[in-house]
Amino acid sequence: MKIGLFFGTFNPFHIGHLVIGSYMSEFTDLDQVWFVVSPQNPLKIRHTLLPDVQRLMMVRMSIEYNLKLKASNIEFSLPIPSYTINTLTYIQEQHPDDKFVLIAGTDILDTFDKWKNYEQILEQYEIYVYPRKNSSGGKFITHPHVKLIEAPLMEISSTFIRDAIKNKKDVRYMLTEKVWEYVKEMHFYK
Repeated sequence: MKIGLFFGTFNPFHIGHLVIGSYMSEFTDLDQVWFVVSPQNPLKIRHTLLPDVQRLMMVRMSIEYNLKLKASNIEFSLPIPSYTINTLTYIQEQHPDDKFVLIAGTDILDTFDKWKNYEQILEQYEIYVYPRKNSSGGKFITHPHVKLIEAPLMEISSTFIRDAIKNKKDVRYMLTEKVWEYVKEMHFYK
């Protein structure tokens, strides 16, 4: 199988993530998309994250009946902070018959040369990038292993949702119904 890996803290998982993942699974050559829930992104502060299992639960709630989408906790057992190259190496060892592709916004390419072993990632893996506002993908957009996918432009962010909830704004339509109910029930982001 050819599997797209969509990494994120998903704090919270929202319809923007869902639309991009679904688009990639339906309109590209990918057989599946795995949402890889990251315990800690080296570029993000840990104390702002909900516990790993709660973020994983939100992804599972959002995709539960779609066989082309999968929630992955594979990074939970890997050393923290999680680096993409380490996760890719581990996943490839666990699934040697599958081919893995990174899914990311064009904005990650702007700082891609700051990633650990970014040259190795570019050499060994394809990267399917979707458009992000104010980002053209920089110097890496023309790399032969980088493929621009004209997925819908989604201007929803987890940061915006967290801030809106903190400020008592109704963002129910930016989350799946089950995630919205879970966030309300658990009093997340207040």
